[in-house]
Amino acid sequence: MGMSKTIWNSPAEYIRAHPDGGPVLFFVPAVLQQTARRFLGGFPGFVTYAVKANPDPIVLQNLVAAGISGFDVASVPEIELLRAQAPDAVLHFNNPVRSRAEISRAVTLGVRSFSVEARSELEKLVAQVPAGAEVSVRIALPVAGAAYDFGSKFGASAALARDLLRRVEAAGFVPSMTFHPGTQCMGADAWEAYIREAAEIARAAGVRLRRLNVGGGFPARRKVAELPDLERIFARIGQVTREAFGPDAPALVCEPGRAMVAESFSLATRVRAVRDGADVFLDDGVYGGLMEFPQIGATDRYEVRNTDGALRRGAAVARIVFGPTCDSIDRLPGTLRLPGNIAEGDVMIFHGMGAYSTAMGTRFNGFGNLEVVTVLALS
Repeated sequence: MGMSKTIWNSPAEYIRAHPDGGPVLFFVPAVLQQTARRFLGGFPGFVTYAVKANPDPIVLQNLVAAGISGFDVASVPEIELLRAQAPDAVLHFNNPVRSRAEISRAVTLGVRSFSVEARSELEKLVAQVPAGAEVSVRIALPVAGAAYDFGSKFGASAALARDLLRRVEAAGFVPSMTFHPGTQCMGADAWEAYIREAAEIARAAGVRLRRLNVGGGFPARRKVAELPDLERIFARIGQVTREAFGPDAPALVCEPGRAMVAESFSLATRVRAVRDGADVFLDDGVYGGLMEFPQIGATDRYEVRNTDGALRRGAAVARIVFGPTCDSIDRLPGTLRLPGNIAEGDVMIFHGMGAYSTAMGTRFNGFGNLEVVTVLALS
């Protein structure tokens, strides 16, 4: 995807100038930088950004400008991207399963922080990573509170984590721990459970943790009636860490992705058809920028504008909404309440769409080409 060379005042202004345009992501740099500063000013530790959420160079550049100096990377291409965009950034290679070739390349590119959750993977690090690097043992717990759980694929049990921690320390690495509470956690319960478990594991292992990475999972706003209280979550994380570890509390790290970038983008999709006055077909769907909707549910933060950029204000009607491809699963979950006078050519704008909308989209059936357009404001 490419950046427009023109900065527009608002989505409405852009829509009026492009009455036949395709799907667009409207980007507000000021919102992204404001969110970054919210994390930097509120989280009681080192704030990194999970590149997987949105790796667009313009996102990375704005985060660096806002003061973000650390990034969570999951692959060599992400490492290489960051070295091109932010050569001096601190990189945490926290995908806990890597080939030997990937480890070697990461070390060459200056990565000195890795996660691990298996003995075999730790031995790869022992053989290739210089002593003094940080190795964080990743744990998993059966916790509730997330839109979907991240513990089914990665994470060591308490017993295994104790053994890994001892081996990490014996190998001359900086012993740390990490976890991921899941995605879109509206409360702090999942973090509390993980932090207390990490403290117990460290004590049982006889290892003093240098750092504890509390992962991502911070919520973005997906519902009009729900305004995530990040500051309350930050405060609880700090309080529980002090309670659980006491005077030996490790330094904290977080790696938000969704919550960092979501609010700075809105996705505009064109209405391709209103079938027999009922079902709505858009020019983007679950194979494109809306791919997450079947997993975590559709947002209710959307609006419809006509080709002049004016809001449609007809009485709301529950409608089935389909994407553009020929696949029957290309449908948004449930029904969406849309203006009764919605028409072909109208633009439906979904807000809070900066995370995963481009990173996970496809070009199935020739659709999915999302242009990024910079605007000064979203309203």
